[in-house]
Amino acid sequence: MKRSVTIKENYEFRRLYAKGASAVLPSVVVYCRKNGRAHNRLGVTVSTKLGHAVVRNRARRRLRELFRLSQNHMAQGWDVLLVARGRTARCPHSMLQRDYDRALAQLGLVQEDKP
Repeated sequence: MKRSVTIKENYEFRRLYAKGASAVLPSVVVYCRKNGRAHNRLGVTVSTKLGHAVVRNRARRRLRELFRLSQNHMAQGWDVLLVARGRTARCPHSMLQRDYDRALAQLGLVQEDKP
């Protein structure tokens, strides 16, 4: 992912936690907030409680892929923070996708199709 579409700075993560809207599901927690840009940005957080480095990196890769695949039907101009939970690394992709889509719908990030 390009640096322009990722959130790296600690103050940006803290602002999302404090002022962003959130949706909590069994496999992922999603925080979002308007960013005033023309594109979405992604931040990913994975705790060391989840497992060793291999498990944490797998969870990060899966969450980044969900974000990448959903860009076509997401509203633009949002910062999105994905927090991995215990099930993120080991649940089937279809379940993870379902939870992620449900979180986007709860937060109002799904863009309506224009005819």
